[in-house]
Amino acid sequence: MTQPIGPAVSAPAPQPDSTPALGRRERLVLAALAALLAVVLVLLRGGLQPAAPLEQLARQSLDLPVALSDGRPTLVEFYADWCEACRAMAPAMETIEQQHRGELDVVLLNVDNPRWQPEIDRYEVNGIPQLELFDAGGTAIGRSLGARSRSELEALSSALIAGEPLPALAGVGAVSNLSQAAGEVAAAEPVTATMAGPRSHG
Repeated sequence: MTQPIGPAVSAPAPQPDSTPALGRRERLVLAALAALLAVVLVLLRGGLQPAAPLEQLARQSLDLPVALSDGRPTLVEFYADWCEACRAMAPAMETIEQQHRGELDVVLLNVDNPRWQPEIDRYEVNGIPQLELFDAGGTAIGRSLGARSRSELEALSSALIAGEPLPALAGVGAVSNLSQAAGEVAAAEPVTATMAGPRSHG
């Protein structure tokens, strides 16, 4: 039997694992990376911008049957998200809705949503933006084709609220009652229509 020369060296005793799987520093680095990744994803997806006015108005709009039966005049806009004229008009529509809340219902119907196809057909939407104007009794009294300025929207809204005739603006006309007897002459102005569909421009 051989004896070791020198002092006896023994194997180190196993020590209990005193370090956690991830130290505090590593957890902070991981949290910072996760936060950075979240910020990058938000920025890539369009940021934290509030919803566009068109989208906000459409979300808070009453359903059309409710709006037409609540005893307030109603302004209905047929629009599309891709329509530049609709988007340009949206801030003015939002202002009108805010200024006349409780006096006038503003309803937005997206022509690209198949849910509104019966209304698109019923109101013969040929282009957008198209406004349908209703009195407090829910009766269609006028139509506006094309983009409107804030002052024009205010004039239309004020006339609806006051129950007065619609202002004489280009592209605005009264809606005639198609069920009138053939011999009667409608007092309403004719509504100009085109053969193009509501999605024909962009």
